[in-house]
Amino acid sequence: MLGRRTMKLFGSFVFLALALMGQQRYRSKVTIYDLETRTKRVLYKADAVVEAPNWSRDGKFLLVNTGGSLYRLLVDVAEPAPDKIDLGPGGYRCNNDHDYSRDGTWLAFSASSPSSRPSQVYLAKADGSGAKLMTTAAPSYFHGWSRDGKWLAIVGQRNDKFELYRVPLGGGPEQRLTSTGGYDDGPEYSPDGKWIYFNSNRSGGWDIWRLPIAGAGPGDRKAERVTSDELEDWFPHFSPDGKWMLILSFPKGTEGHNGRMDGMSLRLMSTPGKKLKPATIETLMRFFGGQGSINVNSWSPDSKRFAFVAYEPLAPE
Repeated sequence: MLGRRTMKLFGSFVFLALALMGQQRYRSKVTIYDLETRTKRVLYKADAVVEAPNWSRDGKFLLVNTGGSLYRLLVDVAEPAPDKIDLGPGGYRCNNDHDYSRDGTWLAFSASSPSSRPSQVYLAKADGSGAKLMTTAAPSYFHGWSRDGKWLAIVGQRNDKFELYRVPLGGGPEQRLTSTGGYDDGPEYSPDGKWIYFNSNRSGGWDIWRLPIAGAGPGDRKAERVTSDELEDWFPHFSPDGKWMLILSFPKGTEGHNGRMDGMSLRLMSTPGKKLKPATIETLMRFFGGQGSINVNSWSPDSKRFAFVAYEPLAPE
């Protein structure tokens, strides 16, 4: 989510030197990972920042953002041409928080606009038409759909704190879900519809937590810590079949998520049950990534693949 925190300097002299010379540029590689074969396929490359792939509910394309706009990338095409989505006359500048409803009817997205430079959350039809504002408070960022399609889970900065809220699909005031964490982010509903998983630094480092869908209660007493190792875990994403939770992990000690760096990990674990137990987390890969790699859910409808974006630093112009 752009602009939430001060950009962290890269952890090497080379990247620092590049930053001093000019704005860092990246080559983006939109990549599909096959869970069964453990293989990767680069679907699309561009010498620009492309972010946050969502898989369409019919499995035919990925939805990505770049340059403030949303685009479709056909999955079964060798070199797909980006197809821009028309969001109407609102002047929206989209960021990397967007996704389709489970039935494919609606598109939720986060964007700034001429009326609000800080991000707000919008709801449109699946083709991008009829966009309407869902949150007046800003900044706000969409992250997940409830399993019954009646709620949007969002992150909002209110009183200088980023915490979790939900907004009814039919419109109405946002409902606060957390109140105690230092910084809560990345809410996503569990496959059984009973929990909202999220990442938070409330334990000191960044870990995955969960809370009941109606909220964490007074003092967030109902919040439960899911991961607790030395890596900095962000953005839990569940496979549609409910078996797996994918996590984006930053190297130990990384304070925020706005950077892109080497040593990033995509990790996989079984979806936790009603009672949390020590879980084995498998590292699928390490790569150069970070902000924009998998901010929002990127699993295919059949749960066999997921999409992510890897980055390659380019010399400043």
